[in-house]
Amino acid sequence: MINVLPISTPADLETAFAIRRRVFVEEQHVSAEEEYDDFEEISIHFLAYSAGTPCGTARWRRTSNGVKLERFAVLPAFRGQGVGKALVKTVLADVFSQQPEPIERIYLHAQVTAMPLYASFGFVAVGPMFEEAGIQHYKMVLPGSAYATE
Repeated sequence: MINVLPISTPADLETAFAIRRRVFVEEQHVSAEEEYDDFEEISIHFLAYSAGTPCGTARWRRTSNGVKLERFAVLPAFRGQGVGKALVKTVLADVFSQQPEPIERIYLHAQVTAMPLYASFGFVAVGPMFEEAGIQHYKMVLPGSAYATE
C-alpha cells in the first residue's frame, strides 16, 4: 500500500532530501548545487511510503507563472509500483485544496522518460524539448492552463 503525506518535520524533509540525492545527484548526476535551491523553504513537500518505507518525494510551489510541480523522485527499487502516480495524485489534490480561486496555470518540467506519467493526469507538452541539469525535458501544463514561461 502506498501512502503520500505532506512533510511536517525537519526529519521528514531530510528523508526527502536523501531520496532526491539518491535519484538526482547519484543516479542522474545532477549537481547538488542545482538540485537544492532557494525554493525549499517556500515549497510544500511530500513523502511517499510503501508499506511504511519512505520511497518517493515531490514538492509544489507558487511562482509568478502559476503553480509549479517539481522534484518528483522515486527510489529505483520502488519504480513501476504506482509510487509516482500516487505522488502526482496527492500533490494535485493538495494544490486544488489550497487555492481559494481557480488556478490559472499548473505546470512542470518533465524529464522525457516521465512524460507518460504526467500525461496520464492530463498534462500536455508545450514548446520544444530543452535541457535542464543535463537532462532532456519538456514543459507540460494542464489543459486550460496558460503557457508558463519559467
